Amino acid sequence: MAQKIVIGDREIKIPEFNIGWIAIVLILVVFLLLWSSAFTVAPEEVGVVLTFGKYTRLVRPGLRFKWPYPVQTVDKVPVQRQLKEEFGFRTARPGVRTQYITGGATGESLMLTGDLNVATVEWTTQYRVSDPYKYLFKVRHVSDTFRDMNEAVMREIIGDRSINEVLTIGRQEIASIVEKQLQELCDQYDTGLKIEQIVLKDVNPPDKVKPAFNEVNQAQQEKERMINEAEAEYNRVIPRASGEAEQVIQRAQGYATERINRAKGDAELFKDLLAAYKRAPEVTRSRIFLETMGAVYPNVKQKIVLDKELKGVLPLLPLGKEIKQ
Repeated sequence: MAQKIVIGDREIKIPEFNIGWIAIVLILVVFLLLWSSAFTVAPEEVGVVLTFGKYTRLVRPGLRFKWPYPVQTVDKVPVQRQLKEEFGFRTARPGVRTQYITGGATGESLMLTGDLNVATVEWTTQYRVSDPYKYLFKVRHVSDTFRDMNEAVMREIIGDRSINEVLTIGRQEIASIVEKQLQELCDQYDTGLKIEQIVLKDVNPPDKVKPAFNEVNQAQQEKERMINEAEAEYNRVIPRASGEAEQVIQRAQGYATERINRAKGDAELFKDLLAAYKRAPEVTRSRIFLETMGAVYPNVKQKIVLDKELKGVLPLLPLGKEIKQ
């Protein structure tokens, strides 16, 4: 029964306590305490335990326990998962045929190049959380800060390159430099992030100037094509002409060497004949005469041999041709 307490002229009834209800309340309280004390950390995460908002410890994956809320709380940080930030576009629907949207993100992708041209640069930054403590406590709004750092570094690098480098040959170099400088900036700000890769997804001129830019590219490609064709023709004709010129030069050099050697040989022969003539003039003169006649005589068609001491002989007329006529 309810007990009564009289205070002054007022009577207050005190209800009787039911032991069953008290037990149920105690069980609920204990259950809530246990439920708020136990927590699970996924394999790709670590848990950061805070005591009244102050960092206490890190816990590894698995079933863990802490003091009940609000004494201790847990923030879970995905340290093993590769995270990604997109700039200039957003992924609307991932899959085999991923769909992207660019509305509202073009402002961060419009950049001024070093030669005062405008380019639309779309890229992704892949990163991981390397230090959960720094990631949670060193920088306020770390995600927004990280995006601002990405945009600042990319604009700086693009501003040092020409439009042709940005659109063609310089893309890999730009990505490497941005990755290096962004990591240095993240370390400087103690963000606790590690940059994995910078990927330039698409680099194009703005839509309003694309037709003019395409015409310029076509003209440059036509120029390169004509230069390549001219170089190919040059490489085809010039080596052949050089080879023919070298052949003529070698032939002339061979002819000159032959003539010089022959002249030297004739001079040596003349010297030998002169020395022989000086030793025996008559013999040498007779030998030279006979050798000369031996070379000339076979070429003479009609031969008449006369004794030099014979007198009174009329010369014979060559009447053979006239008779035949």
